[in-house]
Amino acid sequence: MASIKMIELDEATGRVKEIYQDIMGTLGIDFVPNMYKAMARNPAYLEASWNKISAVMSEEHKLDDLTKAIIALTVSTMNGCAYCIAVYTGAVRKYGLEDDGITEVAGVIDLFNGLNKFNTGLGVEMDEKPWFG
Repeated sequence: MASIKMIELDEATGRVKEIYQDIMGTLGIDFVPNMYKAMARNPAYLEASWNKISAVMSEEHKLDDLTKAIIALTVSTMNGCAYCIAVYTGAVRKYGLEDDGITEVAGVIDLFNGLNKFNTGLGVEMDEKPWFG
């Protein structure tokens, strides 16, 4: 349960209601996700966040939707955000990743989280030559 009273769709007015309509239309859903209802307590923040999400997640960039969703799932997992993990697990499924692929993503997250901690903990310095490129 959110620690604040969220702005429900039927309570929204003005710019918040317009943004809610844009969110639902863009996402192809018939409800406003809780994250946005919490943001709506500060309409300027809701608008700025939605504009940023729209710009970054647009299909007009180099990364496809599945890649973006995998990145979002990875960051969400690393940050321990249960809400975001659920949202982006759904997203990767929507874009075609099934259980084996999701498990593979979790394995990559585990591997590189461990390698990052290993190198950070031991203060391993950067190699003189690049590995790639």
